[in-house]
Parts: sequence; structure tokens; C-alpha cells
Amino acid sequence: MENIVVNKTTLCPSARPEWKESVVFGLISGTVTEPRVAYLKQPLPVTDELMAKASPVTPTEIFRTAAPCATKGCHHFDGKDCRLAQRIVEQLPTVVEELPPCSIRRDCRWWQQEGKAACMRCPQAITDNYNPSELMRNVATPSAS
Repeated sequence: MENIVVNKTTLCPSARPEWKESVVFGLISGTVTEPRVAYLKQPLPVTDELMAKASPVTPTEIFRTAAPCATKGCHHFDGKDCRLAQRIVEQLPTVVEELPPCSIRRDCRWWQQEGKAACMRCPQAITDNYNPSELMRNVATPSAS
């Protein structure tokens, strides 16, 4: 029997668009005080052309991107888990009643680690939120471990 190698990548759903191998998986919608992610049916590779479509604002004001998890290179990673995903599940309220139709779920670090609880809160997680509540600011701030 032939050995088949599967190259599995765990994605960070809160990645920056400039990270290597980034994809757009959602568009920012909602309001300034209650932004929400509208999920794309298929992720789109981040390209200069796609990022230029955000002009005159920054890409993170329009797009939600994912990229391979940086693990030890990320200040939210504790060596085993994403502490941001933990804080989101522990502190933020759910904002949807059923799982959003997310195209990166099977590879998502938050899903793999926290399951449905993370997905029920994910639509309110905005990479660059210029008007965060105090709660959102506290959740996004890496804790000293």
C-alpha cells in the first residue's frame, strides 16, 4: 500500500494580510460599534491586486485574513495553545445562534482548539478594530504567562 503524505496547515484566523500564504476568508460588515464578519464561500489568496481594492482604507478594515499559525512566533501562543482563542471563548459573548459558514474551519486553530464555542464568537473578532470596547481590548491583549 502506498503511503500518502498529507500536508496539513493550521490556520490563524486572526492573521495579518501581509503574512506568507495569507487568504481572505471574510469581509468586515456590521457597524462601527458592532462589526461582524461576513464569511466568503471560498477563501481568496491575498494578492496585491485584491489588497488594493481596500483603498483608501487599510485591508484589515475590509478583509478578515488567515495564514499558517506562527506558533512560537506569535505572542498569543503559549507553546501548546492559542491564548487569544481561549480568551475569546472565556470572555466574549456568543454573537450567532449557529455555526457560521466558514471556509477555513477544518484548518482553523481556534476551531481545532476551542471548537464550536470559538466559532460562535468569531464573527465579532476584527483584526484591526479602531473602536474596540474595553472588553474587546482586554481580550485582544496578550496576557503575561
